[in-house]
Amino acid sequence: MGASQLTLLGTGNAGALARYNTCFLLRTPAHTLLVDGGGGNTILERLRSVGLSPTQVDSVFLTHAHSDHLLGLVWIVRQFLTAVKNGKYSGSLPILGHQLALESLKTVCQLTLSSKDRPYLEKNIEWRILEDGQELQLGDLHLLAFDIHSTKDRQFGFSATLPSGRKLVCLGDEPFNERNRPQVEGANYLLCEAFCLYKDRQIFKPYAKNHSTALDAGRVAQGLGVENLILYHTEDRTQKDRGQLYSAEAQESFKGRVWVPEDLESIPLE
Repeated sequence: MGASQLTLLGTGNAGALARYNTCFLLRTPAHTLLVDGGGGNTILERLRSVGLSPTQVDSVFLTHAHSDHLLGLVWIVRQFLTAVKNGKYSGSLPILGHQLALESLKTVCQLTLSSKDRPYLEKNIEWRILEDGQELQLGDLHLLAFDIHSTKDRQFGFSATLPSGRKLVCLGDEPFNERNRPQVEGANYLLCEAFCLYKDRQIFKPYAKNHSTALDAGRVAQGLGVENLILYHTEDRTQKDRGQLYSAEAQESFKGRVWVPEDLESIPLE
């Protein structure tokens, strides 16, 4: 692989049916990072659609323990361990996240995987517990993990420095918290949830669920001096002209480029 790229495997929020739950690949020339897994085994089909198997994922970052982000990873672990048991792969899979998220995933795996699989959970899965502010090197990708200060359940985002030196920031699936300004400000790419359009806020009630609208995301990105705003974790009732509608609303405040990707769409990270 040449230049770095971002591939959205899913862009929908927890209640979306027409789109898969939000999860994505961050790929550099030397590393493939899977961020979250969505809520089901569709994650396996999505990986296959972009030419990858679970054993070709170099590491996994789990932002938090909600079902629409965690359950797909159970299928990743299952397929990975099957390859190991069948002698098709001999390595281990690093899964990164804060302690509660990793404990939740491990528990679900222990409860649902076969007795033949469970011994491999410690041997061939690297459970890497991250702390707020921890930095780590993943191949040619430098990662800074940070607590997004969720008001619901603990959740981590990250700032990734690409081989080119450009910075991509993932805010998880909740609104920006001012306490994270040092990690986010001036990002070249900002992944930001947009639960719905502002004009539809009475229908979807994003604020009651601690989510934001495309208009809110645009205002935040402008205030942070972001170059490219990528909107995801959206409702799926807005099918026709979704990209145009979300982009137009965000650009009422934001002067940079807005991306509203569809499932399986890739964005070049130049």
